[in-house]
Amino acid sequence: MKHILKLIQGTLLIAIVTAGCDTDALHEMNINPNAVNQINMNYFFTAAELGMASNGSSGDNRYTDWRTNINFASFAIQHFAMTGSSSGEKYFDNDVEPLNAPFQFYYRDALRRTAEILKQTDPKGTMDGRLVNTRQAARIIKVFDFHRLTDWYGSVPYTEANKGLEGIFQPKYDKQKLIYTDMLKELEEACAAFNASDIDYPGFVKADIIFNGDIAKWKKFGYSLMLRLAMRLSDVDAATAGSYVTKAVAGGTMASNTDNVWVKMALTPSEWTNQNGISRAFYPGDGGAWQSQLLSKTLIDKLKGPIKTSTADDDPRLMIFTGGIVEWTANTVVPIELDPTKQEGHPVGVDGSWLNNFYGTTVTPYKIFSSVNFKMMQDDEPYQIMNAAESEFLKAEALKKGIGSGITGTAKSHYDAGVKLAMQLYTVYDASLVVSDAQVDAYLALYPYSDATAVEQIYTQLWLSKFMMWWDAWSDWRKSGFPVLTPSNYPGNATSGTIPVRLQIPAAEAAGNPNYGATSTQPDKMTTKVWWDGGAE
Repeated sequence: MKHILKLIQGTLLIAIVTAGCDTDALHEMNINPNAVNQINMNYFFTAAELGMASNGSSGDNRYTDWRTNINFASFAIQHFAMTGSSSGEKYFDNDVEPLNAPFQFYYRDALRRTAEILKQTDPKGTMDGRLVNTRQAARIIKVFDFHRLTDWYGSVPYTEANKGLEGIFQPKYDKQKLIYTDMLKELEEACAAFNASDIDYPGFVKADIIFNGDIAKWKKFGYSLMLRLAMRLSDVDAATAGSYVTKAVAGGTMASNTDNVWVKMALTPSEWTNQNGISRAFYPGDGGAWQSQLLSKTLIDKLKGPIKTSTADDDPRLMIFTGGIVEWTANTVVPIELDPTKQEGHPVGVDGSWLNNFYGTTVTPYKIFSSVNFKMMQDDEPYQIMNAAESEFLKAEALKKGIGSGITGTAKSHYDAGVKLAMQLYTVYDASLVVSDAQVDAYLALYPYSDATAVEQIYTQLWLSKFMMWWDAWSDWRKSGFPVLTPSNYPGNATSGTIPVRLQIPAAEAAGNPNYGATSTQPDKMTTKVWWDGGAE
């Protein structure tokens, strides 16, 4: 996409310092006519949207996806398994990259962009209230970014983050409760402040690669994110949850797959810029994750239903999530088994020696177990941020638990709507990845909503609906405990055989910021729960 511009690396700010002079002439002689004194915020805004999709100014669009979304979260929630040493699957704490990557990327890259937009568009500042829509959308993006950070780490720098130009180089850590309270306030204010009559609206349209300036869709995104945050804290702060569920529903959440949040990707300008980081991590000859990271037995068994030799009870997404069993080479992936009944998932928590002993011979895992579908792994695939199915599932949960007000319909009607939306969102990747209404109806008839098991059903469907948004599915699993997963207990693990519930703060941050020990979530271990999961504030 030609309108996606590669960022100039580093912070695009130049402070012009002038010495005291006796005359205007001397003053003018000290001004560099080529100096940059105002940056077009459209550049920052497009870059901020790309940041939600893990695209950074450093150029490596796989950075957080390969290390954390895939190599940690997808394994922790058992969508994937491998013979190697993924910290998400085998629970090692010496695999520092998955733990460090989000902290480094968001503070050094993504959040710097929204911070600059908010600084430059402050109504009290030099912009005098212009770029209204850019500012409100940036507030939503900032909430999205911080919400992920605090969900992963617990207490993190928030109120003092990204304020180096104000002399704050060692920011304090804010408690998760405070962060959530402020994020909900930010979403409420931002959604209310959009204005299509803003003089700068045409520039916002051009810069917005998600919704092309559609303010109604930005509001739906903001209110859907509000609904997510409210329901996430509902077990520890029911009053706040109820208040914001009511506000989110009144404001209007995503209701159709046309409302889904996708960041557009491109093949240009280079192999490392503006491309889908998940695809880049899996693609042969680049990340090569096809070779080792395979769909788990937990996921494949769930999709195949109780009768493994028949497709009659299958989830229609089985042959959407997997492209079959494949032959992998340095540059290609060729399916060698596409029969749904013959799809097999990689056992969780085992290594190559275990597999060889089990099969009685040396095995090549990718020739035995199902791989991710290559039809969703092209470099210019759109990057999914949030979908409408989640709002429907959360409304079902809210009705089931009596949280908030104003939700019409029943828990069952919203659950059914969520299942349909979740199953029918994949044609964005490829037209062949279609699930018909009849297939959805047959699935719901075979596995109907039950009030007795509603929460488990809702969160199991959320777990399935967030395929490729594994870090968010990990948060849903931690909050609910569903689906019920059997942990691995690989020798030498750091969690006593329990699935990790938190990322650890990078060692460099812990050593370099004196506020770390006093105000971060402690003990700083993968077994320490965050606030909304029952931990300390």
